[in-house]
Amino acid sequence: MARVIGGIGASHTPTIGFARDHRDRSDPVWGGIFAAFEPVADWLAKKRPNALVFIYNDHVTSFFFDHYSAFALGIGNKYAIADEGGYPRALPEVPGAPELAVHIGKSLTADQFDLAFFQNKGLDHGCLSPLSMMFPVERGWPTPIVPLQVGVLQAPSPTARRCYDLGKALVRAIESYPADITVAVVATGGLSHQVHGARAGFNDTSWDERFLDLIEQEPDTLADMTAAQFAELGGYESAEVVMWLIMRGALGPDTQRVHRAYYLPSMTGIATLILENGSRPVLSPLERQRQLHKIARGDLETLALPGTHPFTTEVSVRCFRLNNFLHQLIKPDFRQRFVTDPASLFEAHGLTDQERRMVLCRDWKAMIEYGVIFFLLEKLGAVIGVSNLHIYAAMRGETLEEFQKTRNAPGALYSVAGQKQ
Repeated sequence: MARVIGGIGASHTPTIGFARDHRDRSDPVWGGIFAAFEPVADWLAKKRPNALVFIYNDHVTSFFFDHYSAFALGIGNKYAIADEGGYPRALPEVPGAPELAVHIGKSLTADQFDLAFFQNKGLDHGCLSPLSMMFPVERGWPTPIVPLQVGVLQAPSPTARRCYDLGKALVRAIESYPADITVAVVATGGLSHQVHGARAGFNDTSWDERFLDLIEQEPDTLADMTAAQFAELGGYESAEVVMWLIMRGALGPDTQRVHRAYYLPSMTGIATLILENGSRPVLSPLERQRQLHKIARGDLETLALPGTHPFTTEVSVRCFRLNNFLHQLIKPDFRQRFVTDPASLFEAHGLTDQERRMVLCRDWKAMIEYGVIFFLLEKLGAVIGVSNLHIYAAMRGETLEEFQKTRNAPGALYSVAGQKQ
Protein backbone atom coordinates (compact mmCIF):
# COMPACT_ATOMS: atom_id res chain seq x y z
CA MET A 1 0.00 0.00 0.00
CA ALA A 2 1.05 3.61 -0.56
CA ARG A 3 2.28 5.65 2.40
CA VAL A 4 2.26 9.39 3.15
CA ILE A 5 5.73 10.16 4.49
CA GLY A 6 5.19 13.82 5.26
CA GLY A 7 3.95 17.18 4.21
CA ILE A 8 5.51 20.37 2.87
CA GLY A 9 4.08 23.85 3.17
CA ALA A 10 5.49 26.52 0.88
CA SER A 11 4.69 30.00 -0.32
CA HIS A 12 4.14 30.39 -4.05
CA THR A 13 4.69 34.07 -4.84
CA PRO A 14 6.22 34.76 -8.29
CA THR A 15 9.13 36.32 -6.38
CA ILE A 16 10.36 32.78 -5.77
CA GLY A 17 10.45 31.82 -9.44
CA PHE A 18 12.01 35.17 -10.35
CA ALA A 19 14.78 34.63 -7.80
CA ARG A 20 15.49 31.14 -9.07
CA ASP A 21 15.62 32.21 -12.72
CA HIS A 22 17.29 35.62 -12.50
CA ARG A 23 19.05 36.20 -9.18
CA ASP A 24 22.14 34.96 -7.38
CA ARG A 25 21.65 33.15 -4.08
CA SER A 26 24.64 35.07 -2.68
CA ASP A 27 22.74 38.35 -3.00
CA PRO A 28 21.46 39.17 0.52
CA VAL A 29 18.20 40.55 -0.88
CA TRP A 30 17.35 37.22 -2.47
CA GLY A 31 19.41 34.79 -0.41
CA GLY A 32 16.66 34.29 2.16
CA ILE A 33 14.45 32.72 -0.51
CA PHE A 34 17.10 30.19 -1.49
CA ALA A 35 17.87 29.46 2.17
CA ALA A 36 14.20 28.72 2.84
CA PHE A 37 13.95 26.15 0.05
CA GLU A 38 17.34 24.40 0.23
CA PRO A 39 16.33 22.16 3.17
CA VAL A 40 13.15 21.23 1.28
CA ALA A 41 15.19 20.18 -1.76
CA ASP A 42 17.56 18.24 0.50
CA TRP A 43 14.67 16.45 2.24
CA LEU A 44 13.10 15.43 -1.06
CA ALA A 45 16.46 14.23 -2.38
CA LYS A 46 16.90 12.12 0.74
CA LYS A 47 13.35 10.73 0.97
CA ARG A 48 12.85 10.33 -2.80
CA PRO A 49 9.04 10.05 -2.74
CA ASN A 50 7.50 8.35 -5.74
CA ALA A 51 4.96 11.15 -6.21
CA LEU A 52 3.89 14.51 -4.85
CA VAL A 53 0.28 15.53 -4.36
CA PHE A 54 0.67 19.23 -5.09
CA ILE A 55 -2.00 21.59 -3.78
CA TYR A 56 -2.03 25.04 -5.32
CA ASN A 57 -4.24 27.69 -6.84
CA ASP A 58 -4.06 28.94 -10.40
CA HIS A 59 -3.96 32.73 -10.86
CA VAL A 60 -6.49 33.14 -13.70
CA THR A 61 -4.03 31.57 -16.14
CA SER A 62 -5.33 28.12 -17.05
CA PHE A 63 -8.59 28.43 -15.11
CA PHE A 64 -11.08 31.25 -15.67
CA PHE A 65 -14.38 32.34 -14.18
CA ASP A 66 -16.53 30.97 -16.99
CA HIS A 67 -16.19 27.68 -15.10
CA TYR A 68 -14.58 27.90 -11.68
CA SER A 69 -14.47 24.88 -9.39
CA ALA A 70 -13.79 24.54 -5.68
CA PHE A 71 -11.48 21.54 -6.18
CA ALA A 72 -10.04 20.43 -9.53
CA LEU A 73 -7.83 17.35 -9.67
CA GLY A 74 -5.28 16.89 -12.44
CA ILE A 75 -5.33 13.39 -13.92
CA GLY A 76 -3.13 13.98 -16.98
CA ASN A 77 0.12 12.39 -18.08
CA LYS A 78 1.99 15.70 -18.17
CA TYR A 79 1.54 19.41 -17.57
CA ALA A 80 2.92 22.23 -19.68
CA ILE A 81 4.50 25.42 -18.36
CA ALA A 82 1.83 28.11 -18.58
CA ASP A 83 2.36 31.46 -20.26
CA GLU A 84 1.25 34.08 -17.72
CA GLY A 85 1.71 36.98 -20.11
CA GLY A 86 5.46 37.24 -20.66
CA TYR A 87 6.14 33.82 -22.24
CA PRO A 88 6.55 30.59 -20.24
CA ARG A 89 9.48 30.00 -17.93
CA ALA A 90 12.26 27.83 -19.35
CA LEU A 91 11.26 24.69 -17.50
CA PRO A 92 10.53 21.18 -18.81
CA GLU A 93 7.00 19.80 -18.80
CA VAL A 94 6.03 18.36 -15.44
CA PRO A 95 5.18 14.64 -15.44
CA GLY A 96 1.86 13.55 -13.99
CA ALA A 97 0.91 10.37 -12.15
CA PRO A 98 -2.42 9.51 -13.79
CA GLU A 99 -2.95 6.10 -12.18
CA LEU A 100 -2.50 7.51 -8.69
CA ALA A 101 -4.55 10.59 -9.59
CA VAL A 102 -7.47 8.52 -10.88
CA HIS A 103 -7.45 6.44 -7.70
CA ILE A 104 -7.40 9.59 -5.55
CA GLY A 105 -10.31 10.99 -7.56
CA LYS A 106 -12.39 7.85 -7.04
CA SER A 107 -11.62 7.76 -3.33
CA LEU A 108 -12.43 11.43 -2.72
CA THR A 109 -15.66 11.08 -4.67
CA ALA A 110 -16.57 8.03 -2.58
CA ASP A 111 -15.98 10.24 0.48
CA GLN A 112 -18.50 12.81 -0.83
CA PHE A 113 -16.04 15.37 -2.25
CA ASP A 114 -17.33 16.57 -5.61
CA LEU A 115 -14.32 17.22 -7.82
CA ALA A 116 -13.64 18.65 -11.22
CA PHE A 117 -11.01 16.80 -13.24
CA PHE A 118 -8.58 18.40 -15.66
CA GLN A 119 -6.00 17.52 -18.27
CA ASN A 120 -3.98 19.55 -20.77
CA LYS A 121 -3.83 22.69 -18.62
CA GLY A 122 -0.58 24.50 -17.99
CA LEU A 123 0.78 25.14 -14.50
CA ASP A 124 1.42 28.72 -13.42
CA HIS A 125 3.48 30.20 -10.60
CA GLY A 126 1.07 28.88 -7.98
CA CYS A 127 2.64 25.49 -8.62
CA LEU A 128 5.90 26.22 -10.40
CA SER A 129 7.44 28.87 -8.14
CA PRO A 130 7.92 26.44 -5.24
CA LEU A 131 8.22 23.29 -7.35
CA SER A 132 11.15 24.68 -9.35
CA MET A 133 13.01 25.33 -6.08
CA MET A 134 12.52 21.77 -4.89
CA PHE A 135 14.36 19.89 -7.64
CA PRO A 136 17.41 20.35 -9.91
CA VAL A 137 15.17 20.68 -12.96
CA GLU A 138 18.08 21.06 -15.38
CA ARG A 139 18.11 17.25 -15.45
CA GLY A 140 14.33 17.02 -15.71
CA TRP A 141 11.75 16.50 -12.99
CA PRO A 142 12.61 13.38 -10.96
CA THR A 143 9.18 13.05 -9.35
CA PRO A 144 5.70 13.14 -10.93
CA ILE A 145 2.93 15.18 -9.38
CA VAL A 146 -0.80 14.95 -8.85
CA PRO A 147 -1.94 18.60 -8.96
CA LEU A 148 -4.97 19.67 -6.94
CA GLN A 149 -6.16 23.18 -7.86
CA VAL A 150 -8.25 24.94 -5.22
CA GLY A 151 -10.62 27.76 -6.18
CA VAL A 152 -9.65 30.37 -3.59
CA LEU A 153 -9.83 33.48 -5.80
CA GLN A 154 -13.60 33.89 -6.03
CA ALA A 155 -15.87 34.10 -3.01
CA PRO A 156 -17.48 31.99 -1.73
CA SER A 157 -14.43 29.75 -1.64
CA PRO A 158 -13.85 26.48 0.23
CA THR A 159 -13.76 27.00 3.98
CA ALA A 160 -10.78 26.20 6.15
CA ARG A 161 -12.71 23.35 7.78
CA ARG A 162 -13.66 21.89 4.38
CA CYS A 163 -10.00 21.97 3.35
CA TYR A 164 -8.94 20.28 6.59
CA ASP A 165 -11.56 17.58 6.10
CA LEU A 166 -10.40 17.13 2.50
CA GLY A 167 -6.91 16.43 3.82
CA LYS A 168 -8.29 13.69 6.06
CA ALA A 169 -10.02 12.16 3.05
CA LEU A 170 -6.87 12.61 0.96
CA VAL A 171 -4.80 10.40 3.22
CA ARG A 172 -7.44 7.68 2.92
CA ALA A 173 -7.22 8.07 -0.83
CA ILE A 174 -3.43 7.89 -0.98
CA GLU A 175 -2.91 5.14 1.57
CA SER A 176 -5.54 2.89 0.00
CA TYR A 177 -3.67 2.99 -3.32
CA PRO A 178 -2.51 -0.61 -3.82
CA ALA A 179 1.01 0.09 -5.12
CA ASP A 180 3.92 0.12 -2.66
CA ILE A 181 4.96 3.76 -3.06
CA THR A 182 5.70 6.78 -0.89
CA VAL A 183 3.95 10.11 -1.34
CA ALA A 184 4.58 13.59 0.02
CA VAL A 185 1.76 16.14 0.19
CA VAL A 186 2.74 19.69 -0.73
CA ALA A 187 0.51 22.69 -0.02
CA THR A 188 1.24 26.18 -1.28
CA GLY A 189 0.07 29.73 -0.74
CA GLY A 190 0.68 32.85 1.35
CA LEU A 191 1.80 33.86 3.81
CA SER A 192 0.63 37.38 4.66
CA HIS A 193 0.10 39.65 1.69
CA GLN A 194 -2.42 41.81 -0.10
CA VAL A 195 -1.94 42.80 -3.72
CA HIS A 196 -4.92 45.04 -4.43
CA GLY A 197 -6.58 48.22 -3.20
CA ALA A 198 -5.36 50.78 -0.70
CA ARG A 199 -4.32 47.91 1.57
CA ALA A 200 -1.84 46.60 -1.05
CA GLY A 201 1.48 45.81 0.59
CA PHE A 202 -0.05 44.74 3.91
CA ASN A 203 1.98 42.22 5.93
CA ASP A 204 1.99 41.00 9.51
CA THR A 205 5.06 38.95 10.39
CA SER A 206 3.78 38.19 13.90
CA TRP A 207 0.65 36.59 12.40
CA ASP A 208 2.78 34.64 9.94
CA GLU A 209 4.82 33.15 12.78
CA ARG A 210 1.63 32.40 14.69
CA PHE A 211 0.13 30.71 11.64
CA LEU A 212 3.20 28.46 11.35
CA ASP A 213 2.84 27.51 15.03
CA LEU A 214 -0.85 26.71 14.61
CA ILE A 215 -0.57 24.69 11.41
CA GLU A 216 1.90 22.43 13.16
CA GLN A 217 0.43 22.24 16.66
CA GLU A 218 -3.23 23.35 16.57
CA PRO A 219 -4.64 22.93 13.05
CA ASP A 220 -8.19 22.74 14.43
CA THR A 221 -7.87 26.36 15.56
CA LEU A 222 -7.11 27.39 11.97
CA ALA A 223 -9.86 25.15 10.62
CA ASP A 224 -12.41 27.08 12.69
CA MET A 225 -11.39 30.45 11.20
CA THR A 226 -13.32 32.23 8.45
CA ALA A 227 -11.97 33.69 5.23
CA ALA A 228 -12.67 37.15 6.64
CA GLN A 229 -10.49 36.42 9.66
CA PHE A 230 -7.62 35.22 7.49
CA ALA A 231 -7.98 38.35 5.32
CA GLU A 232 -7.97 40.69 8.32
CA LEU A 233 -4.96 39.07 9.94
CA GLY A 234 -2.84 38.41 6.88
CA GLY A 235 -4.25 40.44 3.99
CA TYR A 236 -7.03 39.52 1.59
CA GLU A 237 -5.01 37.27 -0.73
CA SER A 238 -3.41 35.47 2.22
CA ALA A 239 -6.70 33.64 2.79
CA GLU A 240 -5.32 31.11 0.30
CA VAL A 241 -3.38 29.56 3.22
CA VAL A 242 -6.43 27.36 3.82
CA MET A 243 -4.71 25.09 1.30
CA TRP A 244 -2.07 24.30 3.95
CA LEU A 245 -4.85 22.68 5.98
CA ILE A 246 -5.33 20.08 3.23
CA MET A 247 -1.70 19.06 3.71
CA ARG A 248 -2.02 19.11 7.50
CA GLY A 249 -5.20 17.06 7.43
CA ALA A 250 -3.39 14.39 5.43
CA LEU A 251 -0.88 13.91 8.24
CA GLY A 252 -1.48 12.10 11.48
CA PRO A 253 -1.44 13.84 14.86
CA ASP A 254 2.01 12.40 15.56
CA THR A 255 4.10 14.69 13.37
CA GLN A 256 7.66 15.90 13.72
CA ARG A 257 8.87 19.22 12.39
CA VAL A 258 11.98 18.77 10.24
CA HIS A 259 12.34 22.31 8.92
CA ARG A 260 10.79 25.76 9.22
CA ALA A 261 11.87 29.02 7.63
CA TYR A 262 10.38 32.47 7.14
CA TYR A 263 11.53 35.51 5.14
CA LEU A 264 9.78 38.71 4.04
CA PRO A 265 11.65 40.21 1.06
CA SER A 266 8.94 42.37 -0.47
CA MET A 267 5.18 41.82 -0.84
CA THR A 268 4.66 38.32 0.54
CA GLY A 269 5.84 36.51 3.63
CA ILE A 270 7.74 33.51 2.26
CA ALA A 271 7.66 30.38 4.41
CA THR A 272 8.64 26.75 4.07
CA LEU A 273 7.74 23.96 6.47
CA ILE A 274 8.37 20.22 6.52
CA LEU A 275 6.39 17.91 8.78
CA GLU A 276 7.08 14.17 8.86
CA ASN A 277 4.61 11.55 9.92
CA GLY A 278 5.53 9.55 12.98
CA SER A 279 6.34 5.86 12.91
CA ARG A 280 2.69 4.92 13.49
CA PRO A 281 0.74 4.37 10.25
CA VAL A 282 -1.80 7.08 9.48
CA LEU A 283 -4.31 4.47 8.34
CA SER A 284 -4.74 1.07 9.90
CA PRO A 285 -4.96 -1.98 7.61
CA LEU A 286 -8.68 -2.18 8.39
CA GLU A 287 -9.23 1.47 7.38
CA ARG A 288 -7.34 0.88 4.13
CA GLN A 289 -9.45 -2.17 3.36
CA ARG A 290 -12.69 -0.31 4.03
CA GLN A 291 -11.66 2.48 1.70
CA LEU A 292 -10.74 0.03 -1.07
CA HIS A 293 -14.12 -1.68 -0.70
CA LYS A 294 -15.88 1.69 -0.94
CA ILE A 295 -14.02 2.53 -4.16
CA ALA A 296 -14.53 -0.93 -5.66
CA ARG A 297 -18.27 -0.80 -4.96
CA GLY A 298 -18.57 2.34 -7.06
CA ASP A 299 -16.53 0.79 -9.86
CA LEU A 300 -18.67 -2.34 -9.99
CA GLU A 301 -21.89 -0.37 -10.05
CA THR A 302 -20.59 1.68 -12.97
CA LEU A 303 -19.13 -1.11 -15.07
CA ALA A 304 -21.62 -3.96 -14.65
CA LEU A 305 -24.29 -2.95 -17.19
CA PRO A 306 -24.08 -4.92 -20.49
CA GLY A 307 -23.99 -2.93 -23.71
CA THR A 308 -22.70 0.12 -21.85
CA HIS A 309 -19.33 1.88 -22.06
CA PRO A 310 -18.93 4.15 -19.00
CA PHE A 311 -16.85 7.26 -19.57
CA THR A 312 -14.56 7.00 -16.54
CA THR A 313 -11.55 9.08 -15.60
CA GLU A 314 -9.33 6.22 -16.82
CA VAL A 315 -11.02 6.33 -20.23
CA SER A 316 -10.77 10.13 -20.25
CA VAL A 317 -7.00 9.97 -19.73
CA ARG A 318 -6.46 7.15 -22.23
CA CYS A 319 -8.57 8.69 -24.98
CA PHE A 320 -7.88 12.36 -24.34
CA ARG A 321 -6.14 12.93 -27.68
CA LEU A 322 -9.03 11.76 -29.87
CA ASN A 323 -11.73 13.34 -27.71
CA ASN A 324 -9.82 16.62 -27.74
CA PHE A 325 -9.54 16.44 -31.53
CA LEU A 326 -13.27 15.93 -31.98
CA HIS A 327 -14.05 18.66 -29.47
CA GLN A 328 -12.41 21.19 -31.79
CA LEU A 329 -15.33 20.65 -34.18
CA ILE A 330 -17.25 23.28 -32.22
CA LYS A 331 -14.99 25.89 -33.92
CA PRO A 332 -16.12 26.99 -37.43
CA ASP A 333 -12.58 27.28 -38.85
CA PHE A 334 -11.67 23.81 -37.60
CA ARG A 335 -14.87 22.37 -39.07
CA GLN A 336 -14.14 23.86 -42.48
CA ARG A 337 -10.61 22.53 -42.48
CA PHE A 338 -11.82 19.11 -41.31
CA VAL A 339 -14.17 18.89 -44.29
CA THR A 340 -11.58 20.02 -46.85
CA ASP A 341 -8.27 18.71 -45.48
CA PRO A 342 -8.68 16.25 -42.59
CA ALA A 343 -5.25 14.68 -43.15
CA SER A 344 -3.40 17.83 -42.13
CA LEU A 345 -5.48 18.11 -38.97
CA PHE A 346 -4.83 14.48 -38.09
CA GLU A 347 -1.11 15.14 -38.43
CA ALA A 348 -1.19 18.36 -36.43
CA HIS A 349 -2.99 16.66 -33.54
CA GLY A 350 -0.87 13.52 -33.59
CA LEU A 351 -3.69 11.05 -34.16
CA THR A 352 -2.63 7.43 -34.52
CA ASP A 353 -3.38 5.41 -37.66
CA GLN A 354 -6.16 3.60 -35.80
CA GLU A 355 -7.73 6.88 -34.68
CA ARG A 356 -7.56 8.39 -38.16
CA ARG A 357 -9.13 5.28 -39.66
CA MET A 358 -12.05 5.26 -37.21
CA VAL A 359 -12.82 8.92 -37.91
CA LEU A 360 -12.49 8.62 -41.70
CA CYS A 361 -14.58 5.44 -41.83
CA ARG A 362 -17.21 6.91 -39.50
CA ASP A 363 -16.89 3.76 -37.41
CA TRP A 364 -19.20 4.90 -34.63
CA LYS A 365 -19.20 1.60 -32.77
CA ALA A 366 -15.42 1.34 -32.79
CA MET A 367 -15.03 4.91 -31.58
CA ILE A 368 -17.42 4.44 -28.65
CA GLU A 369 -15.62 1.23 -27.67
CA TYR A 370 -12.27 2.98 -28.04
CA GLY A 371 -13.27 5.66 -25.53
CA VAL A 372 -14.87 8.54 -27.44
CA ILE A 373 -17.76 10.00 -25.47
CA PHE A 374 -21.04 9.98 -27.43
CA PHE A 375 -21.54 13.75 -27.26
CA LEU A 376 -18.50 14.24 -29.45
CA LEU A 377 -19.74 11.64 -31.92
CA GLU A 378 -22.92 13.65 -32.38
CA LYS A 379 -20.82 16.75 -33.09
CA LEU A 380 -18.94 14.83 -35.78
CA GLY A 381 -22.29 13.69 -37.17
CA ALA A 382 -23.56 17.28 -37.28
CA VAL A 383 -20.48 18.39 -39.24
CA ILE A 384 -20.76 15.66 -41.88
CA GLY A 385 -24.56 15.68 -42.12
CA VAL A 386 -25.28 12.41 -40.30
CA SER A 387 -28.22 12.35 -37.89
CA ASN A 388 -28.05 11.09 -34.32
CA LEU A 389 -30.39 8.26 -35.32
CA HIS A 390 -27.89 6.95 -37.85
CA ILE A 391 -25.24 6.83 -35.11
CA TYR A 392 -27.57 5.08 -32.64
CA ALA A 393 -28.40 2.42 -35.23
CA ALA A 394 -24.75 1.84 -36.13
CA MET A 395 -23.77 1.34 -32.49
CA ARG A 396 -26.48 -1.31 -32.18
CA GLY A 397 -25.32 -3.02 -35.36
CA GLU A 398 -28.59 -2.20 -37.15
CA THR A 399 -29.61 -0.33 -40.26
CA LEU A 400 -31.41 2.97 -39.79
CA GLU A 401 -34.63 1.33 -40.97
CA GLU A 402 -34.30 -1.51 -38.43
CA PHE A 403 -33.61 0.93 -35.61
CA GLN A 404 -36.48 3.23 -36.59
CA LYS A 405 -38.94 0.36 -36.25
CA THR A 406 -38.17 0.36 -32.51
CA ARG A 407 -39.13 4.06 -32.13
CA ASN A 408 -42.53 5.64 -31.52
CA ALA A 409 -41.78 8.29 -34.14
CA PRO A 410 -40.13 6.21 -36.88
CA GLY A 411 -39.70 9.14 -39.26
CA ALA A 412 -37.89 11.45 -36.84
CA LEU A 413 -34.31 12.38 -37.76
CA TYR A 414 -32.35 15.05 -35.94
CA SER A 415 -28.88 16.22 -34.97
CA VAL A 416 -27.27 18.94 -32.86
CA ALA A 417 -26.49 21.09 -35.92
CA GLY A 418 -27.88 24.61 -35.55
CA GLN A 419 -27.96 25.17 -39.30
CA LYS A 420 -28.09 22.93 -42.33
CA GLN A 421 -24.66 22.18 -43.69
